[in-house]
Amino acid sequence: MITRSAGRDALLLWFGSRAGLLIATLFGVTLGEYLDKWRKWDAGLFITIAQYGYDGEPGRPADEGLPAFFPGLPAVLRVVHLVVPDWEAAGLLVSLVAGAVAMVALARLAEYEGANGWMAVLALLAFPMAVFLAAGYSEGLFLAFAIPAWLAARQGHWAQAALLAAGASCVRITGLFLALALVVEFFMRRESPARLAGWLVVPFLPLVAYSYYHYSRSGDWLAWKHAQEAGWGREFEWPWEAWKTTWRSAMGTDDFAVAFRMEIAGAVVVVAVLVWLLVLRRWSELVYTGAQAAALMTSAYYLSIPRSLVLWFPLWVLVAKAGTRNTWVFVLYGLISGPLMLVNTARFLSGAWAG
Repeated sequence: MITRSAGRDALLLWFGSRAGLLIATLFGVTLGEYLDKWRKWDAGLFITIAQYGYDGEPGRPADEGLPAFFPGLPAVLRVVHLVVPDWEAAGLLVSLVAGAVAMVALARLAEYEGANGWMAVLALLAFPMAVFLAAGYSEGLFLAFAIPAWLAARQGHWAQAALLAAGASCVRITGLFLALALVVEFFMRRESPARLAGWLVVPFLPLVAYSYYHYSRSGDWLAWKHAQEAGWGREFEWPWEAWKTTWRSAMGTDDFAVAFRMEIAGAVVVVAVLVWLLVLRRWSELVYTGAQAAALMTSAYYLSIPRSLVLWFPLWVLVAKAGTRNTWVFVLYGLISGPLMLVNTARFLSGAWAG
């Protein structure tokens, strides 16, 4: 049952945490310096696409990695930029609004599953990689489509679910895994009308359209995948080889060794969550999370595994359910995760690789 207070509690937690983050990071810097702190790593690449398209900035060497980023966020940035002249500020505003939508949907989904909605929201906000919900990254915008899509599917509103999932597919390749999970969810529900099955095709259409767009430019249907390989070395590797490569990198002494240790810790959490979902027989959610895990853990080395957990809304619902039954579980989670979130936020704002 979804209570009327679910959305209110989610918004209070979201905007309260954003206010705290603003206060903690604004001291001692000008507004321009503050905005520049957030233009790190992928945030700058999204702005580049929004400004110049996938050919990159004129007069500079072409960035082969740009097609790895789906067009949803750059398109929204271009629209917001019409009223917010500063690109970094536009990115932060998109994440702020999208995050609010996502948190309300997460709270309602958790309550629909019989848990305290505010616990699901707070669990996500305290997660070590929660900084990417605040930065000008695509996580917040993706969740603003994906979580309402999943809630709509749970409630049997398949047309609405498909259209929202299509929005998610415009933002990240993760939309492919969401689309597959919706297919499983539909056919697992015996009451799903067969006449609505056609809607399940809709979330795949943006993926096809984006692939065709790059095919028309370069003759490559899988340009987004090859861009990941060119930009980040995301080539296929057997999972045990990927583990060994990451482990060796984590044993180094440079700053990146810290990031690789976080990747290993994230991989352990990923496996634990997958086992949890398997035991509970949450098959559609296992498809959504398991497909992501398989893609990330068969790369040449682990990259962004902990960050991908931000997108695992089934995990935050499970944490809320566990916390609703046993408050001490939720308190323990917060005591462990909260400080790590602060450390990783500081790493990101200092320009260090944080996921």
